[in-house]
Amino acid sequence: MGKRTMRKETSTNYSNEKRILAGCGMAYALSLIGGRWKPGILWQLLLEGKMRYSELKKTLPGISERMLVAQLRELEKDRLVSRIVHPEVPPRVEYELTELGYSMQPMLQSISDWGDLQRQAVAGSLSRSSYIPLLSFAVALFFLTTL
Repeated sequence: MGKRTMRKETSTNYSNEKRILAGCGMAYALSLIGGRWKPGILWQLLLEGKMRYSELKKTLPGISERMLVAQLRELEKDRLVSRIVHPEVPPRVEYELTELGYSMQPMLQSISDWGDLQRQAVAGSLSRSSYIPLLSFAVALFFLTTL
């Protein structure tokens, strides 16, 4: 479930998060894909399929080794990514989306489309009259692709 942090299990923050994630599918989904690097990792694996660790790292400028390993472990724990170790010398490790990971494609595409529209709207390059129909289209597309 998303980012792993050291928290007291008796804290109000922990119990609130647990209750929200248990009762809200959107919050749960966002906890799985949220963060600075997970969307990029998931998107690259959607585009490229299987990727070696070094190939994946090259597509994410600025990510540290430690962060990439941590994010991949979380995605693997959440069953969105699988790690394939080939018994060779030197060892070869590849990552790919699981079936559950691939099932997120329509959702990730809709979020990406909405983000592009929002960025344009905030930058002022998209008029309100053209923004609303595009936003409606993105929302409709998301719901149609999830049926």
